Amino acid sequence: MIFDIELEPSITSHLLMVRPSHFGFNEETASNNAFQVNDHTISPKQIATLAVKEFDDFVCVLRENGLTITVVEDDISIKTTDSIFPNNWFSTHSDGTLVTYPMFSKNRRLERREDIIEGLKENYHLFHRIHLESAENVGQYLEGTGSLILDRANKIAYACRSIRTNDKLLVEWADKMGYRLGVFNAKDKSGMDIYHTNVMMALSENFVIWGGEALPDINEKVAIEKLFFETGKEIIPISMNQIAKFAGNMLAVKNEKGERLLIMSQTAFESLSLSQITRIESFSKIVKGNIPIIEKYGGGSVRCMLAEIFLKFKA
Repeated sequence: MIFDIELEPSITSHLLMVRPSHFGFNEETASNNAFQVNDHTISPKQIATLAVKEFDDFVCVLRENGLTITVVEDDISIKTTDSIFPNNWFSTHSDGTLVTYPMFSKNRRLERREDIIEGLKENYHLFHRIHLESAENVGQYLEGTGSLILDRANKIAYACRSIRTNDKLLVEWADKMGYRLGVFNAKDKSGMDIYHTNVMMALSENFVIWGGEALPDINEKVAIEKLFFETGKEIIPISMNQIAKFAGNMLAVKNEKGERLLIMSQTAFESLSLSQITRIESFSKIVKGNIPIIEKYGGGSVRCMLAEIFLKFKA
């Protein structure tokens, strides 16, 4: 059975999340994730317990807003501090493709779970699997929709280069998936590479949350913004300080009624100005999750916790 797809939907109402058993500060990822903080004010056990509470409350908020949430329990036999961020190891696409990705951190590679993929196969049409994870063997990484911001309708993948987002793999991915690339360099306030594109950029059908201040090369900035203009995206700029508050780490979705939503954290929301909130609300309803422990110790926010499911449901 093959679907004739002319245009891939840009947003979905179905999200997969992994309920953490061993959440905590990951020393391996901290070397290039400036968002992580470990101040030793609470114990690792307290961090893990509070993270589960934040996770469960966030799932409730999402479901109350009409989203379909598949919650997968963590594999308690494997200590994976970052399993709560599944969007980094796989992505799904409406033509029945699933891609698995190479991860920078060795302990994060344990997050890739064939049982999760088999569970998707049981309920959804999954025709094609692309394996990129072997690139880890030669020190090349591409961390899913952390590295890639996908304009699915226009077949454009945006990405900021970093140790976790390799140029060669970007080209290979785009060739296999039939996408154009919008690639750029982005730096934080200290001059460090921004580790994932999805902490400085969030894309919806007709607007983009955009941390353009982070691009040191004006020509790259102009080229990327030209793509936004050509594809009908209104730019809502965010500052470097707002990027540091996870204002770029948002996800556009639709609920079961077809209403457009923009998911963000309470931290991100509180960093926004009234005018930014008004502009966002002219397009989408804002849905907030309060996850300060996950943000502080994990260095990622709500978007990182949400793996979008674009596969077609088996009738």
